[in-house]
Amino acid sequence: MGQDMGQDELADGRERGGLLSWVIVVAVAIVAAFLIRTFVCEPFVVPTGSMEDTIEVGDYILGEKVSLAFSQPKQGDIVTFEDPEGTTDANGDTTILVKRVIATEGQTVELRDGVVYVDGEALDEPYVEGKRSDPLSSTMAGADIAYPYTVPVGCVWVMGDNRTNSRDSRYFGAISTDTITSVAFLRYWPLDRFGLL
Repeated sequence: MGQDMGQDELADGRERGGLLSWVIVVAVAIVAAFLIRTFVCEPFVVPTGSMEDTIEVGDYILGEKVSLAFSQPKQGDIVTFEDPEGTTDANGDTTILVKRVIATEGQTVELRDGVVYVDGEALDEPYVEGKRSDPLSSTMAGADIAYPYTVPVGCVWVMGDNRTNSRDSRYFGAISTDTITSVAFLRYWPLDRFGLL
């Protein structure tokens, strides 16, 4: 009887140890996922067509955060950032937008005849697929950016690749680099469009 009791206690101890191991594994996985999402990379679902056809509505993309700890975004980077107008999503979180960096601090942006000029040089922008890059002041109330526009220190000028359907720096001005949450680098869904951005 004593031997049976000892085996029962041993079995109970193993069950408790096994359960504790699983609890620890799950807890470590949750903490690791939180740390990766906060400091390394984060997934996003694209809600609008402002970056078409580079990124389409409903695409799932990954943004990396590590490079932002060591340097500012560069011209041509696609970045995610907090909506400067402070709009929120259904959860009450600040809406995250996705645009392309066109100019960095100290550079001057001009829009002439549907073309973007940075520091007096026309940009080669094959990703806009021939769409005009006009000021929004004539088509959108509240867009009163004056050109040429010099990007302030600590800011970048961003525009959507879909220039005829993008509310961007032409509307709200340059954005603070402090509001940039990641540099988008990969589309992982849908699978037929999987690839680096």
